[in-house]
Amino acid sequence: MAGAVLRSTQGRVVLGLLVAWLVYQGWLSAAAPGKIVGEFPADRERLAVLVTLPFPPERFHVLVFQRFGRVSGTDGNTVEVRGVPRTELVRLVRPYWVSRVEPLKQP
Repeated sequence: MAGAVLRSTQGRVVLGLLVAWLVYQGWLSAAAPGKIVGEFPADRERLAVLVTLPFPPERFHVLVFQRFGRVSGTDGNTVEVRGVPRTELVRLVRPYWVSRVEPLKQP
C-alpha cells in the first residue's frame, strides 16, 4: 500500500502536503511560548492580557480571542482580553498572526 502511494504522483503530492502541514503545525507550537513576554501573576488562574498583532484587528480576530476570555477593547494593533485561563495562554498565542502577549497593566 505505501509503495503504491509513493509511486503515484498524486500520492507523493498528498504526502508532501501532509509533511508540510505537520512541519507548519510544529513551527506554530514551537514559536508560541516565545511570544509570551512579561511576568504574569503566579497566584492567578485567570489572566488579563494584551495581545499584539502586526496589523489592526478585525472582527474575525476579536471573535477568536473571545473563545479564550472577554475582549474589553482594542487600541491600534492590540486587543485587551480578560479572564484568560492560564492553561490556555499558549493556545491563545499559537496563531501565526499573534505577535506577542503580555500582562495587561491594571490601573
